[in-house]
Amino acid sequence: MPADAADAADALYIGCMSGTSLDGLDCVAARFPGKDSAVEILAHGHAPYPHELERELRRAALDPATSIDQLCQLDARLGDFYGERIRAFIAGNDLPHHEIAAIGLHGQTLRHAPDADPAYSLQIGDAHRVATACKLTVVSDFRRRDIALGGEGAPLTPAFHAAAFRHPEQNRVIVNIGGIANLTWLPANPSAEVIGYDSGPGNCLIDHLARELLGEPFDRNGAAAARGRVDTAVLKTLMAREPYFERPPPKSTGTDHFSPQWLQASGLEDLSPADQIATVTELTAVTIAQAVGQLPGRPETLHVCGGGARNDWLMQRIGQHLPSLSVTDTSSLGLDPQWVEAAAFAWLARQNLLGLPGNLPSVTRARSAAVLGSRQIAGEKTIPVC
Repeated sequence: MPADAADAADALYIGCMSGTSLDGLDCVAARFPGKDSAVEILAHGHAPYPHELERELRRAALDPATSIDQLCQLDARLGDFYGERIRAFIAGNDLPHHEIAAIGLHGQTLRHAPDADPAYSLQIGDAHRVATACKLTVVSDFRRRDIALGGEGAPLTPAFHAAAFRHPEQNRVIVNIGGIANLTWLPANPSAEVIGYDSGPGNCLIDHLARELLGEPFDRNGAAAARGRVDTAVLKTLMAREPYFERPPPKSTGTDHFSPQWLQASGLEDLSPADQIATVTELTAVTIAQAVGQLPGRPETLHVCGGGARNDWLMQRIGQHLPSLSVTDTSSLGLDPQWVEAAAFAWLARQNLLGLPGNLPSVTRARSAAVLGSRQIAGEKTIPVC
């Protein structure tokens, strides 16, 4: 641990998340005061991807024919975008540069294959370019150390959920609905293990249909789904042909699996646009509820974060399938649902600088806990490497 660990513990961190929804970059400036891992958000912001960059990222994520040259150029371009937007975020919020210990940068996931031999997960967005542009230490590449230890490399947010949201008298479930949905079991019993896993598609299929059928980036407030009718036959087909839903945890997946091609030959294409969106929205709600049913105990509350928390119809459907639970978003726990994941990567950067583990083997099935992330150091004043 560095000699000035106290400085690292109390410092300011920038957390940056680009989720599988491919909508852009979320940034938060966070401190973690005290020993209870309370989170203090000083600033937050969102930078949407330029249309051309989004299009290229989406194509690279879904097209197996993407060349190495295309991938390398996209990695550099995305790094430049991150560096420019993070620098603007720091300046625009008058954040004291000298107090920022590090940037925690997730990068953009293009592939996630924990079941491959060997397993791998790929996030792009050149951290060297970000460190150079911002003149700050950047911690990135958080997943591969866990995978090297036999883990899935995902989900990574449950460790932060446990630090920020665990309660000694209440069993809680945190559900993050991004492109992929994942959940974290936070038992009140301090000796019980935290468990987390991906339930399946979150917003990815809903967003795809919204783009294709509505000309919109997403189904705002779930309005189209609310107008439509769920086709139970198509829903059963989608669920029955996918073994992932029945697999016991630990498990994780990605949008390269639950892709637009995954919907083909299901009968979905024969439905009206509203019915198509209603049916895939129901798929997300049902599989989240099913995943909650795989938990080792009975939760009392369920708190949603990520973009899915803004989909009123999806939230209603989750509540309908889990009538015994109080379903709300994480603002009820003191953290806006839009900023939870970015805050998690600020926390993971802090864990790295303090030489503390960032993964939970009970979640990822890694052989051991480990410090996650690689550090790119820039600027005149940096916290020494452990």
